Amino acid sequence: MPPASTGASTLTVAASPQPSPAAPVATAGSAAPDRLEPGRPGYRRMSFALFAAGVATFALLYSTQALLPAVSASLGATAGQASWTVSAATGALALCVLPMSALSERFGRRQMMTASLTVAVLVGLLVPFAPSLGWLIALRAVQGAALAGLPASAMAYLAEEVRPKALVAAIGLFVAGNSIGGMSGRILTGWIAQLWGWRAALGAVGLLAAACAVVFHFMIPRARNFTPGTLNPKALAKTVGGHLADPLLRRLYAIGALFMTVFGAVYTVIGYRLVEAPFNLPQGVVGSIFLVYLVGTVSSAAAGRLVARLGRRGALYLAVSTTAAGLLLSLDDQLAAVLLGLVLITAGFFAGHAVASSSVSRTATKGRAQASALYQSAYYLGSSAGGTLGAVAFHAGGWAGTVSLGLLAVLGVVSITLHGTRAARAERRRLAPVASVQN
Repeated sequence: MPPASTGASTLTVAASPQPSPAAPVATAGSAAPDRLEPGRPGYRRMSFALFAAGVATFALLYSTQALLPAVSASLGATAGQASWTVSAATGALALCVLPMSALSERFGRRQMMTASLTVAVLVGLLVPFAPSLGWLIALRAVQGAALAGLPASAMAYLAEEVRPKALVAAIGLFVAGNSIGGMSGRILTGWIAQLWGWRAALGAVGLLAAACAVVFHFMIPRARNFTPGTLNPKALAKTVGGHLADPLLRRLYAIGALFMTVFGAVYTVIGYRLVEAPFNLPQGVVGSIFLVYLVGTVSSAAAGRLVARLGRRGALYLAVSTTAAGLLLSLDDQLAAVLLGLVLITAGFFAGHAVASSSVSRTATKGRAQASALYQSAYYLGSSAGGTLGAVAFHAGGWAGTVSLGLLAVLGVVSITLHGTRAARAERRRLAPVASVQN
């Protein structure tokens, strides 16, 4: 679920993956005649291709989330069991992002994106025919693993093929595809499921993704600046180990995971609450609730201004306060209050995610692609855990149980941020005598 979808998108904007080691790197002032930019041949084709890939990726990844009540009713599954159709996909993606990023260094970004999207679409066309919940979960796990190749490769492709001054705009189009895919997939499935059932809804998402894959295949320009590297597991392990040994990066990974735990829990379970009394909303209307994701576009864009005014930790405190207020407000049995609560939760989540993910790129001075991949892994593991634990909490204690889980995760973010604040102050006190001696 990247912004205005699954946040992975915000991360990749902030931490633009590095070109392959041997690839030429253009600076802002270099001519870079073989790189794409607005007005040059291939730029518009590349933009449409990656927009289509973004739509397909997040429409497929969260295709069952708005359908969970219908899946439960059809297959006789509890909320916790049905939630695995989402958690299996996001969990598999989380585990495969890092190895897929390494494979793209060897075999090419374009090839990796094409293969990943093709496999994910083929699996997506099989998903509606799953004979049981176990098969549905297994197919969704394969689909998530396949989709890991796209976020692992798309940003590196853009960094290598687009001139630096046009890079932000190009990434913005990919992020827009993520957002529209994540939102439209949920809305589409909600209304189709109301008319023809959840299997037809998943089939429609598969066909939408197949159309996007065809557009991507025929429009994505050939890579001109990629030079294959070698697969070096020892070097990769050393880089990853260095990132995990950094206390600040560990805190940022944990913050991303905890924010996504809240978000995954809320949006996995909200459908169950809204189809029951006192709301009794139809499936199509429940799917339309995901229009609230548009709030995330605004709040993630505003995160930079928040950091400029309040600092990184101040922006995080504001984000967690907004999220917590939304969780508490959603306990009310008035639909207007629940919707306002979802707006606040969504705004707080996307702002917090944007702050944490952008901080990763500033903190990692080398191996930024791997630092970014680790954040994505933590982020999607949080989504997987949040979806499953949120459903279990809902089964045990109703919506109040899910809200309690969310508040615990929010408290975790506050604790980590407070610890970071104390650590920063201690570091400043430690360095103060050295600075005074030098002066």
